[in-house]
Amino acid sequence: MNVAERNLGPLHVTVIPFQDALSAVTDLAVETPGQGHAVHFCNAFTLALADSNANYSKVINGGTFRFCDGMPLVWVGRKLYPDLGNAWERVYGPDVMSGVLSAVNSRAHTIRHYLLGSSPQTMARLVDRIGQSWPYATLAGFESPPFRAPTSLELRARDERIRLSGANIVWVGLGTPKQDYEAARLAQSCGVMAVAVGAAFDFLAGSKAQAPAWMQSAGLEWAFRLASEPSRLWYRYAWGNSRFLYSVGRRQWLTAASRKLQDGDEES
Repeated sequence: MNVAERNLGPLHVTVIPFQDALSAVTDLAVETPGQGHAVHFCNAFTLALADSNANYSKVINGGTFRFCDGMPLVWVGRKLYPDLGNAWERVYGPDVMSGVLSAVNSRAHTIRHYLLGSSPQTMARLVDRIGQSWPYATLAGFESPPFRAPTSLELRARDERIRLSGANIVWVGLGTPKQDYEAARLAQSCGVMAVAVGAAFDFLAGSKAQAPAWMQSAGLEWAFRLASEPSRLWYRYAWGNSRFLYSVGRRQWLTAASRKLQDGDEES
């Protein structure tokens, strides 16, 4: 599959229609056993963090796929790269997870899913939801790690459990940016496809409400989530959205200035 990539701020994002993204994740998980692949979903906050942290930017850009999870990235991408307009679609983490789980073709049946993250209560609800809604999906294992930094011994034990489970895909729901670091680590240490899916566990389990479809398509999901959890998310969106606009605007200006200088050199 020919997948385009373009720069948005500090990120080198994957430009791909949603259905093609589903196929790419499924096919790669099945066709490359033992080869690690990290998958990241990028939104305005991801880009803002990457713009302020070179190490985090390196982790995201080192992934196999860096999908545009947020509509603002899609809009900016279409504006900056109109030649790829038809390919710029939102590839939303929860939709990718539910799409892969719901696949019923023979190839998808070989996938063994491992769930890592969230609270024990949400995890129990998620496992139950998967059993009811996607009965053909095979769960290789699941665990909810403590809300603290794991020890090296705990990480080794985690890796061993994942290897012994025979998982093809590990869905990682530990919150941004923690889940992105862990997805990159798991891809390397366990040779699995590790997918950092953010709040997908909460949404699919029904622990948290999702924004209505019209708000998602209008790029207003952040406002819905902020209204739902203002004390936890106010700083994320106040800082993240402004940093996103600054980063994209600055780099667009620098690119335009560079092109103008090159044009001037050619004319002289």
